[in-house]
Formats: sequence, structure tokens, C-alpha cells
Amino acid sequence: MGRRQSGASLDELREAYQRRLAEFRRVAAAIVGDRELASDVVQEAFVRAVKQRASFAGRGSLDGWLWRIVVNTARDHRSDPVGDRDETDEPGVYHDMVDERRNVVRAAVQQLPERQRLVLFLRHYADLDYGSIADALSISDGTVAATLHAAHSRLRELLSEVRSA
Repeated sequence: MGRRQSGASLDELREAYQRRLAEFRRVAAAIVGDRELASDVVQEAFVRAVKQRASFAGRGSLDGWLWRIVVNTARDHRSDPVGDRDETDEPGVYHDMVDERRNVVRAAVQQLPERQRLVLFLRHYADLDYGSIADALSISDGTVAATLHAAHSRLRELLSEVRSA
């Protein structure tokens, strides 16, 4: 197999878009705090990717390059860094409890540093492996592991404080 030429093809971008659209939207929604805006963010990110496709050097994965564009585009549009809101149709005691728990988790996630939030979103909302997260955020695999561990530890600490309060 020969060395890859610089640039991403439209077919490669289309295939990645179709394969990962739901994950791109989930992560964008987590970053910007709004599902509808997340769809617009993903569309804008892919417009950027198409326009910049010649700049893909092939040093990392195409998915990592695309994730970097989606994350950066979402960061440009961020209004609430804690996640999208899942409104329920029928209010009630159970839904109130679920909403209250969601709000507690959102508040805890909001207290994390940005890199920890992004690593969490990419790992748990997009199910990316450490290498893909590293590519998307331009950090090392070891930094991904350490950041994810720190985020989990801090969330456990914050949530245990809420329980004991």
C-alpha cells in the first residue's frame, strides 16, 4: 500500500459523516448545550471540513481530524458547556427526580476544566478510543488517559459531596 496523498476526498468525508452523524451531534450538543444548535454546528463543521479537505495531511486519522473540527466549531458556538437538555413530555414525581439528578450531574460536569469535559464527552458520548480522542484534541494518548481519570475522580468527589449534603 502506497503513501497517502495529502487531502481528504469528498467520498471519505461523506462516508465519515454518514457513519458518525449521531455521535457528532451528541458531542456537539454536550458542548453547546442545545440539540438544535448541535445539528447546525455539525453541518457547519462539515462545511469547514469540505473547504479545508486539502489540508488533511494524513498524519493522524481522518476521524480524528473531523472530530477536531466538530469540537472546535462547537466551542465557537458554546452557550452552556454541560450538555443538552432532554425535556420530558409528562411531568411527574419520577420525571422530577430524573431531572433533578440530571441537573446535579450537569452542575458537576460544568465544574470540570474544559479539557476534562471534552475528553468525557468524546469518550462517553461518541465512544471514541483514546487514540481518536488524542487526535481530536491534539494531545497524547497518555494525556487522554490521565485527563479521563482526573475527570472521573473529580466527578465522584463532587457527586459524593452532593449525596452527603
